[in-house]
Amino acid sequence: MAAAAGPLLTVLLATLSVPAAGTGDIAVRAQGSVIALECRLARGAWQPCRMEVIEVGSHWLLFVAGRRLEFRHDGRGGVSMRRDAGSWRSVSSRWEPPQHLCWDGICARGAIPLD
Repeated sequence: MAAAAGPLLTVLLATLSVPAAGTGDIAVRAQGSVIALECRLARGAWQPCRMEVIEVGSHWLLFVAGRRLEFRHDGRGGVSMRRDAGSWRSVSSRWEPPQHLCWDGICARGAIPLD
């Protein structure tokens, strides 16, 4: 993994200047990217995390506190999540003020490219 640290750092630095979610430009740059965010688990403290975008708006990963959380959106409003290598389960998505995106107790904030 040490060999990948250079390119990963380059991707993270490149995505720090990504425009706010909802702009067309972000989807092109975000797919296949790793984005630095802040996350919180179960109303705990905010901590650094990262999002890996597999496909903008439909498949992404969050890495937070040593956990791997995988998400899939079905295109009709349904979101499923699995923790580490566990089984898939449906989660509800919601925005909390000011701009935190949450899925059943897991929240993220920052330049989130989900659409």
